[in-house]
Amino acid sequence: MNALYYGDNLQVLRESIADESVDLIYLDPPFNSKRDYNVLFQSPKGEESDAQIVAFEDSWHWGEKAEREFSEIRKCANTDAAEMMQALRSFLGDNDMLAYLTMMANRLLELHRVLKLTGSLYLHCDPTASHYLKIVLDAVFGHENFRSEIIWRRSAAHNSARRYGPIHDTIFFYSKTESFKWNRVFNTYTRAYVESFFNNVDDKGRYRTQTLTGSGTRNGESGQPWRVYDPTSKGRHWAFPGPIAEELGIQGLTVHQKLDYLADNSLIMESNWLPEYRQYLHQSPGVLLQDIWAYQPFTNGVLFGTDLPIDDDIRWVGDRNDPDKLGYPTQKPRGILERMIRASSDCGDVVLDPFCGCGTAVHAAQSLGREWIGIDITHLAISLIERRLRGAFPSIQFAVFGTPTDLDGARDLALRDKYQFQWWACFLVNCRPYQGKKKGADTGIDGLDFFEDEKGKAKRVIVSVKGGENVGVTMVKDLIATVQREKAAVGLFVTLAPPTRPMKTEAASAGFYESPIGGSYPRIQILTIEGLMNGSERPQYPLSQSGGLAFKRTKVEVRNTEQGTLFGK
Repeated sequence: MNALYYGDNLQVLRESIADESVDLIYLDPPFNSKRDYNVLFQSPKGEESDAQIVAFEDSWHWGEKAEREFSEIRKCANTDAAEMMQALRSFLGDNDMLAYLTMMANRLLELHRVLKLTGSLYLHCDPTASHYLKIVLDAVFGHENFRSEIIWRRSAAHNSARRYGPIHDTIFFYSKTESFKWNRVFNTYTRAYVESFFNNVDDKGRYRTQTLTGSGTRNGESGQPWRVYDPTSKGRHWAFPGPIAEELGIQGLTVHQKLDYLADNSLIMESNWLPEYRQYLHQSPGVLLQDIWAYQPFTNGVLFGTDLPIDDDIRWVGDRNDPDKLGYPTQKPRGILERMIRASSDCGDVVLDPFCGCGTAVHAAQSLGREWIGIDITHLAISLIERRLRGAFPSIQFAVFGTPTDLDGARDLALRDKYQFQWWACFLVNCRPYQGKKKGADTGIDGLDFFEDEKGKAKRVIVSVKGGENVGVTMVKDLIATVQREKAAVGLFVTLAPPTRPMKTEAASAGFYESPIGGSYPRIQILTIEGLMNGSERPQYPLSQSGGLAFKRTKVEVRNTEQGTLFGK
């Protein structure tokens, strides 16, 4: 099942994902923030200004495409969703927000279709459109299947002149039916909580005393006498009725350490006592997860002072030293994905992320022993996820659909979208794209890499990608000039069309890069898409096969099929 799909998720869902085949869906779609989001790549010192590329444009506009998708919603079988979208159109008008909601509604309808009856969906958004998205979710899933609104504190304080600092995102949790999977997830106690409540110690360890009763009387089993105790005499009921209380007593956990005295110092009759039990700290799973996920920024998820870690499975992605931080826009900490996956799926279940970005959800799913499906509309994202997964799980097996697998597929991509072709071609030579669709003068650079064969001295590798059928010696001369201007060590000329003999001659005239630690590499290397795809050609420079210094290394992991110590059912 493990698969990555390049393409529009609406088309992929309709054509490739079967009805009721997915156990858990997580989506972190664009928020309609009207911003361009840059992905930041790793670069040696002095190269930071070039180390970014526009990953996606988070802007939506009403037009022919939006009108077509809205028409599809009006004809869908879910009449509640159709009527709700028509009501939103009457209220909002044909504007950017309606275009965004139309895009989301069509995809949520498909996501509802592919979700199993026992499945759940988590939608991550911010206040820009969260109130409208909840209305759409109610229409698609049914308001009765709304489970939780999770508030996640995503950053430190923000200074805002005329409003409260915006530091949280919202995660909506819906199930498809009442019979959804649910596993309890626990968070760790803080030190202050432990010191305040687990304030008794015996030979078994630190413990607290807990009453076996709750306030209020009940008519059922929880209201019946047990042994000599009658909870109703105290206006209470058993929190652990009958056999459970008996089991606690057999284990020696019941205690009678608090004796009440009347005014004349006579003991209260034993039949009026209500027992308690010892809850040992080392046997306690923690506190059940609530719907506010907060942590202290700048501390990798721990509180200041004497408190123990809280939300310690959520590392702050703003930390430059976070090993999971890849520089992708809107990247979320893996810990919050692991929480949702643990709570709403079991080992072997299928997790789907239709806006998978840099792949945090599929990474978390893989590490927790789930199957997964990821979809994204850019080759930049798909290529980054491939690198991330193969780096973290060297023996991983998964399929990639929608990316070129032969020369005809490469030609088709080059004709449809030259930028996507350039991004894909750069990853073929283990280099990162450069600037993407950035407006301005053409620098002659489509991709970059760096290597270091002298201590503290980074060397540049420049990539020029040509997707047309007409290539010539002038293009090679242009690359030579760019390499000289940028003081680069190596230039890679990646071409879809076969190079001519004069092109090869011109490239050879540029000479060689001589490595100080040994090795001689052609300064200008012509590489064909066909040769790169069949493995007969590859770049030649130090570290070329590992991607040089342009990519952050992913820590190798061992696939974890256990739910973890903070997990229980």
